Amino acid sequence: MTENLHIVGGGLAGSEAAWQAAEAGVKVLLHEMRPLRGTEAHQTDSLAELVCSNSFRSDDAANNAVGLLHEEMRRAGSLVMRAADAHKLPAGGALAVDRHGFSAAVTAALEGHPRVRISREEVTALPPADWGATIIATGPLTSAALGSSIRDATGADQLAFFDAIAPIVHRDSIDFDIAWFQSRYDKEGPGGGVADYINLPMDEAQYKGFVAALLTGEKTDFKEWEKTTPYFEACLPIEVMAARGEQTLSFGPMKPVGLMDPRTGRQAHAVVQLRQDNKLGTLWNMVGFQTKLKHAEQVRIFRTIPGLENAQFARLGGLHRNTFINSPRLLDGELRLKSRPALRFAGQVTGVEGYVESAAIGLLAGRFAAAEQLGRAVAPPPPTTAFGALLSHITGGADARTFQPMNVNFGLFPEFPKSAKIRGKDRKQAMSRRALDDLAAWLGDKQAAE
Repeated sequence: MTENLHIVGGGLAGSEAAWQAAEAGVKVLLHEMRPLRGTEAHQTDSLAELVCSNSFRSDDAANNAVGLLHEEMRRAGSLVMRAADAHKLPAGGALAVDRHGFSAAVTAALEGHPRVRISREEVTALPPADWGATIIATGPLTSAALGSSIRDATGADQLAFFDAIAPIVHRDSIDFDIAWFQSRYDKEGPGGGVADYINLPMDEAQYKGFVAALLTGEKTDFKEWEKTTPYFEACLPIEVMAARGEQTLSFGPMKPVGLMDPRTGRQAHAVVQLRQDNKLGTLWNMVGFQTKLKHAEQVRIFRTIPGLENAQFARLGGLHRNTFINSPRLLDGELRLKSRPALRFAGQVTGVEGYVESAAIGLLAGRFAAAEQLGRAVAPPPPTTAFGALLSHITGGADARTFQPMNVNFGLFPEFPKSAKIRGKDRKQAMSRRALDDLAAWLGDKQAAE
């Protein structure tokens, strides 16, 4: 078939963009360089591989912005959310997935779509003009060659930050004479469970010793050009957090509130949580323990955690360099490169952070590109929706001078008039109701136009 739309990159954003465009009636050629060329973080050649956590974070659409984004994507026919819901795992109030089942489902759906063709090849430069409409969705691990081409075309230096991966532990190596199952505050998750996390307690002396070990443990060395690259604040390595103060971790990923040690009947000084990482429940991810410690140091230090003395690791933590463009300066409101409107960008390379945010921008790019190819007018999603709030932020709402990756949050949404007097939890719920009402109108208008 003759394709109307090229998409470069088969991650979450590229996969979602391909699905949306194909479902709209456009023929798509999806270019993915794996397995021809790998990356520092990917381990398979599946589309939409989850390279870090297996969590899509909160699934609470009424009180949490990312949960609201989940719901908006479901209502917009998202392939990523369909696969996530089909392969979800117990995770309290979060939506966690079996990473292999998830990516296999996305891959199978796209391989089986009559309007999608997948080409396993590396695209080393921005495409020539005769490609026509193209979406660049190469993600935070954009290859050096393509990254250089993007930099040359935009006239702006790439911006970059480090992202870190947390270790995964085999469940049968955890000591359950010490560990216990409980969700924080016994909160019920999407699957109805209230004990979805494995918890490992530390007393004050154990905690202080652990923090000291993190600070003195041998770290991965930086290359010279990497030394000035900033971390993303929402995914800091655990030893970087520890360096900010002895109690930082006990108020962060190791906070004990809402958890009661059944052996003592009391709250521990600090708690390490593990979240299920595969459908069988044999692999568990250390929540918030992304790290740049060397592998031998990870094994040594993490086995000092009570309950992990004999831990076996299915994967140790790691560090990779993420790349993104200065979208507020470079992209228009439909994600087109201002200097080359035939090119759109999507996903984390645009400066959104997180699996769901990446896929959401892919969804919008796919819809925008399809509408353009089919000669149909399409309005951007209202800024009162999670879709619109993210899009508005990266295409002009953020200050281009200080632009950094951003997760979706209610701070990106337009406020209510002061006369409405809506505050606190009521404000979030009101924003969610408004968003879904406005999304329904937007989807209705779009469907009517089609």
